[in-house]
Amino acid sequence: MRLMDHPNVVSLRHCFFSTTNNDELFLNLVMEYVPESLYQVLEHYRSVNQQMPLIYVKLYTYQIFQGLAYIHSVPGVCHRDVKPQNILVNPLTHQVKLCDFGSAKVLVNGETNISYICSRYYRAPELIFGATEYTTSIDIWSAGCVLAELLLGQPLFPGENAVDQLVEIIKVLGTPTREEVRCMNPNYNDFRFPQIKAHPWHKIFHKRMPPEAIDLASRLLQYSPSLRCTALEACAHPFFDELREPNARLPTGRPLPPIFNFRQELAGASPQLINRLIPEHVRRLNGLNIPHPVGM
Repeated sequence: MRLMDHPNVVSLRHCFFSTTNNDELFLNLVMEYVPESLYQVLEHYRSVNQQMPLIYVKLYTYQIFQGLAYIHSVPGVCHRDVKPQNILVNPLTHQVKLCDFGSAKVLVNGETNISYICSRYYRAPELIFGATEYTTSIDIWSAGCVLAELLLGQPLFPGENAVDQLVEIIKVLGTPTREEVRCMNPNYNDFRFPQIKAHPWHKIFHKRMPPEAIDLASRLLQYSPSLRCTALEACAHPFFDELREPNARLPTGRPLPPIFNFRQELAGASPQLINRLIPEHVRRLNGLNIPHPVGM
């Protein structure tokens, strides 16, 4: 936590040790205060039987991907428990912060990790298949589940147990092919699954759902981890173009929270991607000179 410094990651203010009467030693972490979680925001809309306004869906998920882009690239951390309860929301500014890094880990190539990780509804399929050498793309799957939940008003894959979780995923994505199973876990050899066709994404969501939202969800929720877009690529998706407009505002009329304050996570990004992420009006304002890619 001391290594991380980003507007979309909760910050560590202080830490200290304490002991109990039984001489048990506890490490206490003092974090910055953010009043609400995304789960509480979702529960509010559910309680009044309303869908979350699309502008908030865009703003919240965009900032989730900003935070993930940072932790994945700079400290090289995989959160491993992305879910609405672990995403904090400031109800006044609508700034979002990733929190609860109790399951987080720096992933090292060739090093095994536990597969029984991440809360069930948001658990990537490779974890269900028992993969122990996975990547930060498990966070991308979880974030895709959060996006779908904000759009639907309820979890997309509400499995009752680990096996049922896979069943819920198959109901939507269809039965994974042998190649997809190998991509998730090369050591998995039991291919006995009922053959179920994928459910068209446009039928998962209501008819008025913007096609960009459906396209982004489909790019995040892929069986093959390598086919899922990265957090930075997700930020550049057309679904978030409304946030890049010069006159973009919150429904209250207040300005958006800072969403173009990228840091080291842009290192290595192509000029095309950077041009998508930082709109021209922001570049002019900040005096940034990013070369235009050839042909644009």
